[in-house]
Amino acid sequence: MRILLAEDDSVLADGLTRSLRQSGYAIDCVKNGQEADTALSTQEFDLLILDLGLPKMSGLEVLRRLRARASLLPVLILTAADSIEQRVNGLDLGADDYMAKPFALSELEARVRALTRRGAGGGATVIRHGPLSYDQVGRSAYIGEQMLDLSARELGLLEILLARSGRLVSKEQLVDHLCEWGEEVSNNAIEVYVHRLRKKIEVGGIRIVTVRGLGYCLEKFSEAAKAGADAPEAK
Repeated sequence: MRILLAEDDSVLADGLTRSLRQSGYAIDCVKNGQEADTALSTQEFDLLILDLGLPKMSGLEVLRRLRARASLLPVLILTAADSIEQRVNGLDLGADDYMAKPFALSELEARVRALTRRGAGGGATVIRHGPLSYDQVGRSAYIGEQMLDLSARELGLLEILLARSGRLVSKEQLVDHLCEWGEEVSNNAIEVYVHRLRKKIEVGGIRIVTVRGLGYCLEKFSEAAKAGADAPEAK
């Protein structure tokens, strides 16, 4: 998958580029709207991550020109937290999704996965884990038909654990993925988020296993279900 990142903040662009490359994406980065428009006119991409506040040509104009060429390229726009009008305009011009800055890196990666799958005609954007279902685009989780009341950090934690179901996730990896730009997440805070999430999903038989000194693992549901079935009934 090849992604064009149009972002003039060099720190943010560098962080996003490194993170997405580590996830297996090929990233081309441009720093102004004219470069973005030229790249989109002459090359093929699977996704555009577009900052609306670009110099030389606004992100909205880049998007307008892209859709005027009848391109169906999925577009994820980045906006300032208070720019509701820009978000509405972007969606009206044909953007597929948006994120307000600052954002959690884990959420951006989840939306990138969903949009690239959709653009490629790929599978569903809902991850299922036993009775638990998680909508990566809508960022909502359910046990059966019951929607879970999860905070943004708890959702980010659930995303990471689901993506690595059955595998160990270290505290350092969780910190990296839950850390929003300009904010810090401590190891102690991770323990609190895991505790809260565990309490909310264990009603469905979903287990987060603590590997002491190393991290956490979302137990594959078949194993969790079997363990529950083998357990003696309470008297």
